[in-house]
Amino acid sequence: MRLRYQFELIQLIRNFFGQQGFLDVLTPPAVENPGMEVHIHPFQLHSVVKNKVIPKFLHTSPEFCLKELLADPTENIDKLFSLSYCFRDEPESPIHRSQFIMLEWYRKHERYEKIMSDVEELINFCLSSKLPIRKELKEKKIIKKTMQELFQEYLGIDILNYLDTASIKNLLKSYPDVPVPVSECEWDDYFFLLYLNKIEPEIAKIPMLLIYEFPAPLSALSTLKDADHRVCERFELYINGVEICNCFNELTDLGEQRRRFEEQSTLKKKIYKYELSEPTKFYLSLDKGLPPSAGIALGVERLLHTICEIENPFFY
Repeated sequence: MRLRYQFELIQLIRNFFGQQGFLDVLTPPAVENPGMEVHIHPFQLHSVVKNKVIPKFLHTSPEFCLKELLADPTENIDKLFSLSYCFRDEPESPIHRSQFIMLEWYRKHERYEKIMSDVEELINFCLSSKLPIRKELKEKKIIKKTMQELFQEYLGIDILNYLDTASIKNLLKSYPDVPVPVSECEWDDYFFLLYLNKIEPEIAKIPMLLIYEFPAPLSALSTLKDADHRVCERFELYINGVEICNCFNELTDLGEQRRRFEEQSTLKKKIYKYELSEPTKFYLSLDKGLPPSAGIALGVERLLHTICEIENPFFY
């Protein structure tokens, strides 16, 4: 029955977004640039045109294509979603696969607080379905905490006071049970060593937890908070300790986007010894002007695994 439940969940998702007036769109899986995230690795394809090899990749997310649609004034699309396979060249694990089903949705002229509401409504919609929902999740509500609040609650520190590499590396010395690499690392590496070893075991005890306002060095493609530039406007939802989705209040400034991509490209080359070409098509679409928007990516199999009593909901 596990495959039937997977297909039923997919239908539930489509029903939910259809009722909300979202446009269901398809994006091409073979693209010129699969995404610029430093630690996400794509599968490369080869297209031969006039005896010349043109590199292409399987997308790691439909993000670029979806934003291109939002930015195109001729399409007049304000809210859309995509439900399809994505591909990432990484080791298999119980919650990581090289081929997986991704749900992404975006709202134009909205902030990420509206996506928070979408997430709550979608989860409640799924929990009230006929799927075999885990008993411990029934009647539960999503708890919301900032990343700053989590570190204060579980470690008694204000993580926003450690936003440079030297200070967070020195902070790790206070926790001898947290392994510290001998070689020099980036800020986010030190942060996640602390987070994965000290915070994640605690939040795994909370059935459903939404974490928002991450430290600014983890901004990726999200905006910084106007009232406090030490934090960025993004959130993640955890169910039974498993990360389900990742949302950004979207960065729309093309100049800042280029700067961050260049920074990510430099880091990828430094750490993994390869680089990707510029996402020129994506830049051209943003040059038309992407209005203030918010978007989110959600792992469908992860969602099924965490809300249902199914150990292996995967297709293969």
